[in-house]
Amino acid sequence: MERAAKKEAVETLNEVFKTTGVAVVAHYSGLTVAQMQTLRTQMKQAGASVKVSKNRLAKIALEGTDVVSIGSLLKGPTVIATSNDPVAAPKVAIEFAKTNEKFVILGGAMGTTVLNPDAVKALASLPSLDELRAKIVGLLVAPATKIAQLSTAPAAKLARVVQAYASKSEAA
Repeated sequence: MERAAKKEAVETLNEVFKTTGVAVVAHYSGLTVAQMQTLRTQMKQAGASVKVSKNRLAKIALEGTDVVSIGSLLKGPTVIATSNDPVAAPKVAIEFAKTNEKFVILGGAMGTTVLNPDAVKALASLPSLDELRAKIVGLLVAPATKIAQLSTAPAAKLARVVQAYASKSEAA
């Protein structure tokens, strides 16, 4: 790799690390090209990305970013999964690791917080940002629906009472 290409790779990685919400580091030794393509596709669908780069260049790119703590994990053939949503990359990585035993999660970072493999699993078990938004909207809409039901309930009860008296009068 030429010096200019290395500098460009470091700058690109640095921008990714500065803007990411979470980074997950894993060993991928032994995975086939097809399996890596599957991982990349799954990450892209979830709004995350996967980067494979030389560890030395990645360590240089980490300087001055919040996720600098993952530098110690960069040993051997590593892949770095990043996403702005703190749940997307860990969720896909954990699911992929379940079906591919050669994909081993080493840890990661969420902002300045260091994540061990168990913390990555815990993060993956949380609902995504979109799911949380949907739940909040549901919670906000539910009280309005209940108020509407309660306000119409007395009128409905009154109507049923009047109907019962009318039915009783007709029968008599």
